[in-house]
Formats: sequence, C-alpha cells, structure tokens
Amino acid sequence: MSAPDPNLRRVTVDHMTLPVADLARSRAFYTRVLATLGYGVEEGDDYVAFGPPGSQDFEIAERDPRGVSIHVAFTAATREEVQAWHAEALAAGATDNGGPGIREAYSPGYYAAFVLDPDGHNVEAVLHEPYD
Repeated sequence: MSAPDPNLRRVTVDHMTLPVADLARSRAFYTRVLATLGYGVEEGDDYVAFGPPGSQDFEIAERDPRGVSIHVAFTAATREEVQAWHAEALAAGATDNGGPGIREAYSPGYYAAFVLDPDGHNVEAVLHEPYD
C-alpha cells in the first residue's frame, strides 16, 4: 500500500444532523450562509437539509442543543467562497471565531474561516489547497 497523496483529501463525514433550538431561525441562517457555497435547501417533515444539488447531507433539526458542542466544516471550492461565506455568516448574525486565512497548524494548504452559529456551534468553511 502506497502512502496517500498529501494534496488529496477524502471526505470522511457522509452526513450529519445538527440540533438547533429554533428551526426557523437556524433555517434562515444556514440558507443564507450556505448559498455562498452553492448549497441548496430541501425540506423534510421535521428537519431542513442543505448541500450541493443531490447531496443534501447536512441537516438541522429542532432539538435541545444545550450542552452539545459540535463542530462542522463545509467544503468550499475557492478562497473567495470562504471569504463570502464568512462575511455572509457575520451579516446573518454569527459571531466571528476566526477570519479567513491559512491555518498552517492544520496543513500548509488549509484555508478556512470560523464562526459560531445562532446556537453557539463552531462552524467552518474550508478549502484544501494543493501544497508541496
């Protein structure tokens, strides 16, 4: 077995559901900020799902989020998407948790931004750039 190429990133999370205190409030927030990444919205009976067309694998559902500390990172295609996502998240009421930039501690090509969503979850947009 050969060593993995450090410039390739395999997606490791297939899907997830995030507990939110107010489904309507969080739907408005995530609809607005995830549109910057090209994600669409799909309504369910008791949840709202987001993602690229045909891949709505991130869901929010109204449940008690107290005491739950969750981190989720959304894939971005460009630095400009990360920047637009961060700006839109702040405009939508998120709290800044780390502006757009390279995070060398994670990897030389790790370009990301972080916010805290309406329930205090640490949410990120990340681009994995090639590096030597």
